[in-house]
Amino acid sequence: QVQLVESGGGLVQAGGSLRLSCAASGRTFISYTMNWFRQAPGKEREFVAAISWSGRDTFYADSAKGRFTISRDNAKNTVNLQMNSLKPEDTAVYYCAAKTGQLTTTAGAYQYWGQGTQVTVSS
Repeated sequence: QVQLVESGGGLVQAGGSLRLSCAASGRTFISYTMNWFRQAPGKEREFVAAISWSGRDTFYADSAKGRFTISRDNAKNTVNLQMNSLKPEDTAVYYCAAKTGQLTTTAGAYQYWGQGTQVTVSS
């Protein structure tokens, strides 16, 4: 069982930066693939970025490439999402998710979810 708690969301102007963090409980954090998804009002939840258990493999949505960086600290049971050059279309609730096994971008494959943190980017 893994419990996930996101933090770091807020209101920022276009072009600004935010750093989201996800704190995980449990001793087996290192065995989980971690992912960030987001959901904007009226839209489906979409993949943002993923990182393998070791941190060696990362994968980004096209919308996040070059602007967002996912990282993890297995000693601290945390996964982070550094978001730069934010755009109004990045406005959404951002969710941290965890799964065992291989990295995937499919939301349905993730077993554990946080409660989400709101990111609002003003133009």
